[in-house]
Amino acid sequence: MGLTRTLKKYADASGLLDKLKFEISGDDFREGLTAIISVKVAEPQFEGQTKTKLGNREVVSPVSQAVAEMLENYLEENPNDAKIIVQKVILAAQARHAAKKAREMVQRKTVMGGGGLPGKLSDCSEQDPTKCEIFLVEGDSAGGTAKQGRDRNFQAILPLRGKILNVEKAMHHKVFENEEIRNIFTALGVTVGTADDSKALNLEKLRYHKV
Repeated sequence: MGLTRTLKKYADASGLLDKLKFEISGDDFREGLTAIISVKVAEPQFEGQTKTKLGNREVVSPVSQAVAEMLENYLEENPNDAKIIVQKVILAAQARHAAKKAREMVQRKTVMGGGGLPGKLSDCSEQDPTKCEIFLVEGDSAGGTAKQGRDRNFQAILPLRGKILNVEKAMHHKVFENEEIRNIFTALGVTVGTADDSKALNLEKLRYHKV
């Protein structure tokens, strides 16, 4: 709390956020952040089975205040570093906003959103997803060969164009903007967003149980 409030206050005062067309969230300030805080408590109370979170409410206020004071002094004394930090926050916000738009695009283009299946998908006739499987192959040539050897009753083929994006290293919005990855989502019947988590994959309408 002390960290996000202090950074937000400094970012607003610096004028670096003036050109943004959407609000900065607390997650944008904490994106990629790792912090270690040493706190001495007489009777520590930990939450959850893994005991990774301190639950003593009396600790929150003094820790928040101490972080806010030290961070405020640091930002004032190191304007160059402060600017870099704010610029990183802006980049995180832009990436979050772009990822949200890309996820919405994926949802609109899926089967559940009323869109059609990818044109290159050779679907199977079986309607029970638990009995269906889909093969992702590289290129039309491999797709043609796979179609000849498949069982049309339960095996589907989706040719992909070339080498697709490495999603492990890519930013979220780049993943959802990639056409081949969107085609995979659409073919599988996967959307983004559940009742519990707007960023989680929704597999309720999954069309194949084997990939």
